[in-house]
Amino acid sequence: MLDIVIAGGWLMLPILLCSAVALAIVAERLWSLRRARIAPPELLGQVRGSWQKSKVDRAYLQALRANSPLGRILAAGLACAGASREVTKERIEEAANQEVHELERFLNTLGTIAAITPLIGLLGTVVGMIDVFTVIMLQGSGDASQFAGGISKALITTAAGLTVAIPALFFHRFLVRRVDEMTVGMEQAAVQLLDWMHAASESPAGARSAS
Repeated sequence: MLDIVIAGGWLMLPILLCSAVALAIVAERLWSLRRARIAPPELLGQVRGSWQKSKVDRAYLQALRANSPLGRILAAGLACAGASREVTKERIEEAANQEVHELERFLNTLGTIAAITPLIGLLGTVVGMIDVFTVIMLQGSGDASQFAGGISKALITTAAGLTVAIPALFFHRFLVRRVDEMTVGMEQAAVQLLDWMHAASESPAGARSAS
């Protein structure tokens, strides 16, 4: 393996660096973007039960914010209890935008790696072929072993760049799709929160408000 890296020349270094960064990002995002961590399926029902029992106070909101990204979005809405639907919706959207930004962290970097590693491999191909033609120009083409190193460099860097880019592109698309699905799920939960909060506030019993 080390011989292959050495044969690929100095352009193997940025390719290997991109590979290490991509692997770290994929591992971190797969761990961080677990559904149970981002949007626990039972959370909305628990929040609704606490709201109906008038148990939503400052301590409850703090615990909800510490629970998950979905919890922080729901807490933003509950903190506006008694306000108009438009104000509550605006606060929820602000919290949701911040959480989605966190969910998308490092994904642009992963996409950039998927885009540039083939280009680095292509650059290695060009450099390798320049070496080949330089040897041919100086020494002729009688002995193929004299310019085999340039051809090897060209092929190795191209293969290495594609080897990094293909899985990086796959996981970038996969993780972007997962973020989109989680975003839709959290939006649906926020809409349900708005619906039953303001349905309750319009009922004869009046609105409950968080202290």
